[in-house]
Amino acid sequence: MPAKTAAHLVAEAQARVENLAPEQVAAAVAAELARGETLLVDFREAAERAEAGTITGAIHAPRGMLEVYADPTSAYHRLEFDPNRRVLLSCASGGRSALAADRRREMGYGRVAHLAGGPAAWRAADRPVEPGA
Repeated sequence: MPAKTAAHLVAEAQARVENLAPEQVAAAVAAELARGETLLVDFREAAERAEAGTITGAIHAPRGMLEVYADPTSAYHRLEFDPNRRVLLSCASGGRSALAADRRREMGYGRVAHLAGGPAAWRAADRPVEPGA
């Protein structure tokens, strides 16, 4: 069996998870984030967030820590990562977030999705971004 490429893995993940357009994420953020029903997670590197800014209301969680933050049995579990809560993931262009959303799905998160196109698509849709630090 030939090895899979990163693009192949991303395409497989995108087929298994909910891919949201910026308008759909904006609606979820407006309706659900304020009530605590949705967790918006930006897991880009610090330099990426500083350069491009971040979506208002998104928390930061480094990509390398997503699984342990999301695992209720982990010593590093963060309470905001609740498997019963809707989790929306965002990365630079949507590839890493599709992979991460698929992993959350495997971990029992039934309401997980990602921002297809990432913050680049968000900005292209004229959605507001908080400046990077």
